[in-house]
Amino acid sequence: MRRLTAGLFSSVDGVVESPHLWQLDSFDAELGAGMGAMIRRVDTVLLGRHGYMEWAQYWPAAEPTDPFGSFINPVRKFVASRTLEGDLGWTNASLMDAPLEEFVETLKQTDGGDIAVCASISLVRQLMFAGLLDSLTLMIHPVVAGAGRHLFEGTDPMTSLELQEVSTTSKGNVLASYGLRR
Repeated sequence: MRRLTAGLFSSVDGVVESPHLWQLDSFDAELGAGMGAMIRRVDTVLLGRHGYMEWAQYWPAAEPTDPFGSFINPVRKFVASRTLEGDLGWTNASLMDAPLEEFVETLKQTDGGDIAVCASISLVRQLMFAGLLDSLTLMIHPVVAGAGRHLFEGTDPMTSLELQEVSTTSKGNVLASYGLRR
């Protein structure tokens, strides 16, 4: 069975939205290497509509030498949307042909590498609480963002997690991976 993973930049106060506004100078080589290790295992990406629309405007025009651009542009991408239709226009991007949880359950049964949820806070939450997310990596930057969307909300159910892996970078980033405690 394929693994479903997600990785989100996070501030110490739990903000995961718009990390470019608060990452400042904390992105370091070790963080880049950690991200590289995560994406090397991935051959399929899941995106929500908002993330897809934002990324489809930016990444196809990225410099060919950009490490993330060289990953995200050719990789197979499935988009969860109730409003988008037809050809999505970005290389290897298509709409999911079933409801999210059903689509992911079926996809996890196919052959291939890891499946990563990217650019979608709501998909990460939905798939985690559905028991489908195998690993959530939070890349916690040493900053208090103060404002922005958090991954978890006060109405979420109590959910027990287990630490899978943790490391710290020289600039104080903490990469912590969690899975659902079974």
